[in-house]
Amino acid sequence: MYLYLGSDVVVPENEVIGIFDIEKVTVDSYMRDFLSFSQKNGRIYYVSLDMPKSIIVCENMVYISNVSCDTLKKRTKRAFQSETLQST
Repeated sequence: MYLYLGSDVVVPENEVIGIFDIEKVTVDSYMRDFLSFSQKNGRIYYVSLDMPKSIIVCENMVYISNVSCDTLKKRTKRAFQSETLQST
């Protein structure tokens, strides 16, 4: 299944490592260091120019999205539930 991040950007769900609220995690120095490192290595992709609300860490890329982390988490749960229903 795929996770829709907004602005026609989708990623395979199996590549998603974590979904984080940008306001809560950017206060921690380890996350600021991680984002700085990712930026320097060209691994950050801004999904939208709108106000960022979430950080989606994938295997090879970090996405900054204007979709809230709660909405993204609900989308993953729905996708997982529909996948489970189809396999039964």
